[in-house]
Amino acid sequence: MNEETTILAGADGIIEGRNAVLEALRAGTAIDKIYLQKGETDKTLGHIASKARAAGTVVAEADRRQLDATSRTHAHQGVIALAAVREYASVDSILQAAAEKGEPPLLVVCDELSDPHNLGAVIRTAECAGAHGVIIPKRRSAGLTAVVAKTSAGAVAHVPVARVPNLPALLKDLKKRGMWIYGTAADGTTPLYHADLKGPAAVVIGSEGSGMSRLVSETCDFLVSIPMRGKLNSLNASAAAAILLYEAVRQRLEAGT
Repeated sequence: MNEETTILAGADGIIEGRNAVLEALRAGTAIDKIYLQKGETDKTLGHIASKARAAGTVVAEADRRQLDATSRTHAHQGVIALAAVREYASVDSILQAAAEKGEPPLLVVCDELSDPHNLGAVIRTAECAGAHGVIIPKRRSAGLTAVVAKTSAGAVAHVPVARVPNLPALLKDLKKRGMWIYGTAADGTTPLYHADLKGPAAVVIGSEGSGMSRLVSETCDFLVSIPMRGKLNSLNASAAAAILLYEAVRQRLEAGT
């Protein structure tokens, strides 16, 4: 973040109040999401919404109680913004970086991970495993907030994260570029240790509660199941990501890729 961003945003990345949020938008501050009070028709809030959308920022409605609970100053004036800890990357730049290293791309796609602690943990694992980038959807997902940055233990500074409006469309585009899409599913028909993760691969991690959405699941080339030997039948999203990523690491080390 630049100096002006640091002044506008608190340590937790929260910017509140109409003037502060407008000033952040004018300064080009990387903003992850803006919450506007539901039912409010004030012209200034409308101006904030249109300016934010023009900049590609997600704008969502929240009721007064939600805003009050998030507010640190108790003077949010119907608007709270969450500053992003870094700019989002493009998918093209992530793939280009992999090509420049001479490595088959290894991506992690998070399908609506709403828990920032889970997203932070996935980003941390992706960095440790040498994945080239992480992709998240614009809506119904945690973003690059201060909580995510803290949970990632600094990995957000090293792993590019792209945010896209439509995951199924993104996955179809990756397939056209020669990548294989591996989704994680308890009832997957491809056992983990039969999955070939040596080539260009995108690993899809489903949401904490319901797993992958139907359209995302249908777009995957393979649905991979992780061996479960205990009494429980599911893993935390970040744990599942770690298992798949390090199986990819093992295979690539053996293949010398």
